[in-house]
Amino acid sequence: MTRPLLDLVKTRTVLLDGAMGTELMARGLAQGVAPELWNVERPEIVKDIHAAYFAAGADVVSTNSFGGTPLKLSAHGLGGRAYELNFTAARLAREAAPAGRYVAGSMGPTGKFLKPQGEFSEEDFGAAYAEQARALSDGGADVLLVETQYDLREAVAAIRGARRVSPLPVFVTMTFNAFPRGYFTLMGDSAAKSAAELDKEGAVAVGANCTLASDQMAGCVRALQAATALPLIAQANAGQPVVGPDGRIGYSQALEDYVRFVPEIVRAGARFVGGCCGTNPSFIRAMARVIQEERS
Repeated sequence: MTRPLLDLVKTRTVLLDGAMGTELMARGLAQGVAPELWNVERPEIVKDIHAAYFAAGADVVSTNSFGGTPLKLSAHGLGGRAYELNFTAARLAREAAPAGRYVAGSMGPTGKFLKPQGEFSEEDFGAAYAEQARALSDGGADVLLVETQYDLREAVAAIRGARRVSPLPVFVTMTFNAFPRGYFTLMGDSAAKSAAELDKEGAVAVGANCTLASDQMAGCVRALQAATALPLIAQANAGQPVVGPDGRIGYSQALEDYVRFVPEIVRAGARFVGGCCGTNPSFIRAMARVIQEERS
């Protein structure tokens, strides 16, 4: 199932889904609860979210496993259930996928730091990502999506760990902040450096997600494109997070404003395009329409 997706992106823009966490919270996920737990406790809700994104026009959905490394799950006392929760995440997305659609196994950051800033080694991170990658592969993912990475060294460890246990192609997205001198991660990795290094390590698609609003993403895509010929991924936030009077987190960019920058993102070179925090199936439906208009 992986090769058709990689062939598809050579012929047209491929539409990814939007936020999973935003949708889970809208359906009652409490703060502090591991979203991955709902794969086994509320599977019908997770599956319904995937189905809604497919119905909106997404070619690919990401599994509910963003925090699914054993290191991340250990903060919730769930480290020993990493295989189960990731396998089930992939299985739910696979069951929701219509024929000809695809599943990306989401592998988010561990939330820990490598030495010398933290206590972990690249080998520790590689082992954690390997366990997650094995489960997602066994559960039916078509590709592995190492996403929202703020440390290039961690992203590289994730690629190496995944490739030890899985034959699936690995996509990687870093999260960048915009500065007058360019786009950089929290750890100071530039967009160009990140793209070049991830290409060298064997990623089959690279890009950016989270942090940036849609009006900032085209510039980041151009910075990435200057350093790699790989297909580029762009998943912008719906603006910046805003805490409402009730304590709920919203986002500053309305749907219409978000979507009007999508053509520019595509023209900048993004081949896989979707949404990140604050986006939902309505955003993806609107993006599908805009992308179709661009093709015409």
